[in-house]
Amino acid sequence: MVLERCDLELEANGRDHHTADLCQDRLVLRRGQGFWLTLHFEGRGYEASVDTLTFSAVTGPNPSEEAGTKARFQLADTLEQGTWTAFVADQQDTTLSLQVSTPANAPIGLYRLSLETSSGYQGSSFVLGHFTLLFNAWCPADAVYLDSEEERREYVLTQQGLIYQGSAKFIKSVPWNFGQFEDGILDICLMLLDINPKFLQDANQDCAGRSSPVYVGRVVSRMVNCNDDQGVLLGRWDNNYGDGVSPMFWIGSVDILRRWKDHGCQNVKYGQCWVFAAVACPVLRCLGVPSRVVTNYNSAHDQNSNLVIEYFRNELGELESDRSEMIWNFHCWVESWMTRPDLEAGYEGWQALDPTPQEKSEGTYCCGPVPVRAIKEGDLNTKYDAPFVFAEVNADVVDWIRQEDGSLHKSVNNSLVVGLKISTKGVGRDDREDITHTYKYPEGSPEEREAFTKANHLNKLAEKEAAKETEVAMRIRVSQSMNMGTDFDVFAYITNNTPENRECRLLLCARTVSYNGVLGPECGSKSLPDLTLEPFSEKSIPLPILYEQYRDFLTESNLIKVQGLLIEPAANSYLLTQRDLYLENPEIKIRILGEPKQNRKLVAEVSLRNPLTVPLLDCIFTVEGAGLTKEQLSVELPDPVEPGEVAKARVNLLPIDIGLHKLVVNFQCDRLKAVKGYRNVIIWPL
Repeated sequence: MVLERCDLELEANGRDHHTADLCQDRLVLRRGQGFWLTLHFEGRGYEASVDTLTFSAVTGPNPSEEAGTKARFQLADTLEQGTWTAFVADQQDTTLSLQVSTPANAPIGLYRLSLETSSGYQGSSFVLGHFTLLFNAWCPADAVYLDSEEERREYVLTQQGLIYQGSAKFIKSVPWNFGQFEDGILDICLMLLDINPKFLQDANQDCAGRSSPVYVGRVVSRMVNCNDDQGVLLGRWDNNYGDGVSPMFWIGSVDILRRWKDHGCQNVKYGQCWVFAAVACPVLRCLGVPSRVVTNYNSAHDQNSNLVIEYFRNELGELESDRSEMIWNFHCWVESWMTRPDLEAGYEGWQALDPTPQEKSEGTYCCGPVPVRAIKEGDLNTKYDAPFVFAEVNADVVDWIRQEDGSLHKSVNNSLVVGLKISTKGVGRDDREDITHTYKYPEGSPEEREAFTKANHLNKLAEKEAAKETEVAMRIRVSQSMNMGTDFDVFAYITNNTPENRECRLLLCARTVSYNGVLGPECGSKSLPDLTLEPFSEKSIPLPILYEQYRDFLTESNLIKVQGLLIEPAANSYLLTQRDLYLENPEIKIRILGEPKQNRKLVAEVSLRNPLTVPLLDCIFTVEGAGLTKEQLSVELPDPVEPGEVAKARVNLLPIDIGLHKLVVNFQCDRLKAVKGYRNVIIWPL
């Protein structure tokens, strides 16, 4: 019996395994689920009484049955779940149709499938082909199983998303093209696994470990940054990006991953937290792990695990020196859905993974996975890196004022709460979902107190015990929308809740700031040395913010930090309040010209009106979208765009796939750092 050929049934298997986008010229399967195989023999067909068929499936450079990277199995009478089996589904003359099953805990990766035939004393062996095995969120026995079809589509199959930036009081959604099923991305994800240091040290153990999404998630967290290895992205936060690409200019993961592969796995310059998270997310989705990008506002970077971020200031409220422990305006990481058999029951579900290189974990720059539930419960002994993630959403902030005699005085800061409005894109819609409740119990609840007690967060407990209504309060307010290029006012509202006059000094200051809390130059200030607060009264003090003062210093984050310091000399008290302002960019308008049908050429017209009082120079539109463009498209405008004029460009699209797609656009020039927009496009069949 001689095998003529093997049909891997790409179309049927791609449909059944939700891998149709990956099965154009290769077989991609999800584990724990049967797949079809058709064998065509020469001369005569298979005879059960005469012939023995033995299959072999192997992965990794040195496969072994002990490690779970090699399986040998024969035809079975029925298809058995949970193990490697092959079952005859149909037989017609010399054609044998088989259904083959894989275990739901098999290592993921590239497999070689072979067949040995034996007819009496004669035997032959054939390589049937190769297939890639992924995690399976549709299989109840798989560690990444999700029981909601809508969530499976969002967190595994959707190739576009929204990432949240801005500030806690002005949340800004930024479109992103994940593109996990675009050409070449699966191979890049497998390459990323194969050059990770654990594979290079012990390939057998590493390939065996790929049966666990916990293990794979930790490897991806490490390999998306390049601090220890040949990882994908190099981080940079100093606003000097001339020898690479500014983190704000990226609009998708595909371009980043392809650059990394095309340049021999040399790091791509540059990334910041949302870029690291937005690259890790499609890598994990591509491998089959349900994943999403989340944003935490007022996120603490606690280096010494004492759950306190301390700032030391002079008597004017100015920071004495730059510090590595900071409060970031926002910080992004990834959540992935999986069971945790290595932990106690109840810690399955969403796990936090943070690929941004901040602190080392077990000697390398990675973070997680740690159960979100463990963070909520204050269980800091949970693997991996629970204390660091707990601090990101719960740390205390203490401001110390160093007085002229050198003594330190603790100021009251009634404006800064760590861990606010933790956000992710909603399932099946372009709305923000607030998931703060999954990380934190309600403020002041008995459950919150219990979690803090378990985490030994004594500072927070003492602070809550001592909390009382303040005699004097101050907050920063805005009275209008704040658009890029405009002048506007902010106001310090000061309330005296006592029956006496209070003699105070007020210092107001506005400075540009990066999203990670690093301050830039001053762009507005006011000092009132003699401010009297009448009993039970409120004062409103305006502070003008002028475009001419912030235009040259605003970072790509579009953020300005306004700080008020109220000093009451008689009581030797300091009241500090802060607010971060996000300046809104102009809108990018997107028109689709042509009939939106599969394989029909379309044109996207993108435009933006110059809102500034100066011309825009070096203008570039960049466009991409999974299923709409083969690669990223860029159009440079030859002429300056004068004030009030419209910058406009057209790009050709080729919609390959039917369904809903997202066209993502970035505009950059000398004055507008990174303006983003998107449009949902539905492509219909011919």
